[in-house]
Amino acid sequence: MANHEDKFGETMKLVERAKEDIYFAERDRELIDKLKAKLQEVKRNSSRNNCPKCPGELGTYAFQGFILDRCQSCNGVWMDKGELEGVIRKVTRTSLGALIDRLVRDI
Repeated sequence: MANHEDKFGETMKLVERAKEDIYFAERDRELIDKLKAKLQEVKRNSSRNNCPKCPGELGTYAFQGFILDRCQSCNGVWMDKGELEGVIRKVTRTSLGALIDRLVRDI
């Protein structure tokens, strides 16, 4: 009889674990859905690309192989993280870099 009770206890533990797994899977699914909704909202808002300085819209253009953002109203140029360093590295390797070095030394 004790063996029968032990199997029943193990079965109950397995059922409890399964219920916990189902509960947490549902919670994870709800959180993922909320995050997806937030991501869609961010994508919608970022598609407008307004200038941080003025209410103008940002347009993109290529410079030395980098895609930069320029405001169509104030002509401000905006760069993402690492783009300035990349542009400087690329420009200093060319003849344009030598010209910039000469100009900077004269200042």
